Amino acid sequence: MTYDLTDLQLFLQVVDQGSITRGADRSHLSLASASARIKAMEKALGAPLLIRHRRGVVPSPAGWLLVAHAREVVGQIARMRSELARYSDGLRSTLVISANTSATETLVPSVMVDFMADNPDVDLELEERPSHEIVAAVTDGRVELGIIADTVDSGRLEHAVLRPDPLVVIVRPGHALAGRADVAFSECLGHPFVGFTEGNPLQEHLSGQTQPLGLRPRYRAHLPTTEAICSAVAAGVGIAVVPAVAAARWQRAYDLRAVDLTNSWAKRNLLLCSLGWSGLSEAAAALAAHLRTS
Repeated sequence: MTYDLTDLQLFLQVVDQGSITRGADRSHLSLASASARIKAMEKALGAPLLIRHRRGVVPSPAGWLLVAHAREVVGQIARMRSELARYSDGLRSTLVISANTSATETLVPSVMVDFMADNPDVDLELEERPSHEIVAAVTDGRVELGIIADTVDSGRLEHAVLRPDPLVVIVRPGHALAGRADVAFSECLGHPFVGFTEGNPLQEHLSGQTQPLGLRPRYRAHLPTTEAICSAVAAGVGIAVVPAVAAARWQRAYDLRAVDLTNSWAKRNLLLCSLGWSGLSEAAAALAAHLRTS
């Protein structure tokens, strides 16, 4: 029984996504290639690794055992690569950090600039992902550090609070909600919305909170950045849900009003997470310390 690293990474993606199709896409493999690899793994073992059903796949008992070992192996290899990378280009190191939308727009950019200025031998690569995918990536060892909202389960990851990150509704002056101190999301549904483009982590978070309850906001536009959304709201296109820190950043430029959301899922904190602070590479440990004190 021989599994290569691509097999293990693919299997973890399939399990995390609950779908061979989505797992193949995340692994940058064709569906045919991914299916063939999974079948070959099951044939080599002599037992099914996945239980197929109409809505996707879940691991079999043998599959869950493979998940545990695969996470450990993939994590060890990722840490090995991170440690060795600093010797590949004149003692330089490239550190990958995954963060959700709020962090990439309001926290990480300025902190990254300061950190790189103080650490000229470290290069940083920032990935924007939904919080639940960041948890999986850190758990699998694909990245050493992640910044997530505390509204998702961080599992066995170690974490530290970076700052509060509540969500608010932004409206233009004179709007029916502009005079409110706070509002429930369900009360906003009578107004048209402006949202982020499909695939944006914050947009996925909002969809995940509203769809199970049968709530269906009417979106007039989906735009790529918070600034574009603020501009559209100021022009009267609709209202929007954005991080409070981002709203404060653009509030004066676009003359907006921010209204607190009373929903529990809107009262978030940003967390820095890792598999373990003591196991971080030198570069990751330095960045983690910088983030926690910034």
